[in-house]
Amino acid sequence: MDKRERIKVLVSVIGLDGHSIGAEVVCRILMDAGMEVVYLGIYQTPEMIVRAAVQEDVDVIGISSHASNYGQIIELLELLKKNNLRDVCVICGGTIPNHQMDELKKKGVAEIFPPQSTSESIVNFIVSNVKREDVS
Repeated sequence: MDKRERIKVLVSVIGLDGHSIGAEVVCRILMDAGMEVVYLGIYQTPEMIVRAAVQEDVDVIGISSHASNYGQIIELLELLKKNNLRDVCVICGGTIPNHQMDELKKKGVAEIFPPQSTSESIVNFIVSNVKREDVS
């Protein structure tokens, strides 16, 4: 794995959710914070996201879910494990019901950012939780 100085984040909207504005705003926030961002856009399947995560060698996957695509997020987590990507930090944002937030965290989502989360909370969480030793 090549050394790099910036945290690399893949951002995607999973499933049939067509709401992209939140994900696009988060991309800009992360870029402004000095992170490298790969934006996949809307209508992405778990397989497409994992394939891109491998190709791009990302540190973080950020999933936007306004349709509460719980099953697809779980499938994404399982695919990451199957592909030995346990060191990739997965975060979610959007309108996810509280009971699903708890279950997603139990299954491996590192953090969930509901609407009204601050830019600082998202950036600080990512910076504090990237598991790559070569990222400063």
